[in-house]
Amino acid sequence: MKKIAILFILMVSVLLISCQQESYSTEKQDKRNYQSDHKKEPEIVEVNAEVEEETDEEEMSEQDTANESEQTDDTVEQEEDGLKVIDDPKSVELVVNKQRKLPDGYEPDDLVEANVSYYAAEGDPKRLLRQVAANALEELFQAAETDGLDLVAVSGYRSYQRQKQIYENNVATKGQEHADKFSAKPGTSEHQTGLAMDVASAALVAVLEQSFIETDEGKWLEENAHKHGFIIRYPEGKEDITGYSYEPWHLRYVGEDMATEIYQAQTTLEEYFGLYP
Repeated sequence: MKKIAILFILMVSVLLISCQQESYSTEKQDKRNYQSDHKKEPEIVEVNAEVEEETDEEEMSEQDTANESEQTDDTVEQEEDGLKVIDDPKSVELVVNKQRKLPDGYEPDDLVEANVSYYAAEGDPKRLLRQVAANALEELFQAAETDGLDLVAVSGYRSYQRQKQIYENNVATKGQEHADKFSAKPGTSEHQTGLAMDVASAALVAVLEQSFIETDEGKWLEENAHKHGFIIRYPEGKEDITGYSYEPWHLRYVGEDMATEIYQAQTTLEEYFGLYP
């Protein structure tokens, strides 16, 4: 009987242990399932967060592009009547020609008379230049005098209204074709910048013609103007680029460094800045 009792107790113990293990296994599995079910939600949230972040970046990128486009539009030169309107008319490096005009109403605020010989009467606007160009012109005339030459300043600053009068008069008296070769339409003349001056030999002051290059003064200017910051703005053989016939008398101030580079390269202001067809 004792053996049977002991055997019965052992069987009950085994059954209890087995039940406990099964219960433990079930709880463990349930726990795993619970953890697995609750892991899915953070994963979905994380993926959605990445999508939203990318969307925000795309929106910011599109906004930045729009801002950049607006900034670019602000810096691009505007057009008026098919011409580019120069955005910095005070720069000594500006390029004014038949495709590029000054802003309406532009007038330099530092116009002065250089201490040189003038053909025009005192008080005439033709005697005016911007201060920096006037200083350079004085040095140029002094250097020419030192070399025994006699220069005279003929025509400097011209207002918009003065340009209009000159152009219309040339069209009426010499025809449209001739006017377009030698006269600038209002707003497209370098003389309005206050950086240009027509000069001549004192002995032939009334003659602003291509024959000026045959005078000692004309030859000297061609070889020395750049040393004082001036270029011959409309050189011979460059008519297709500048839009104007050869004018050995027309000086334009650009600064000594640039003038020297242009002189050495025997080029034009348009070519220097790549502003030609």
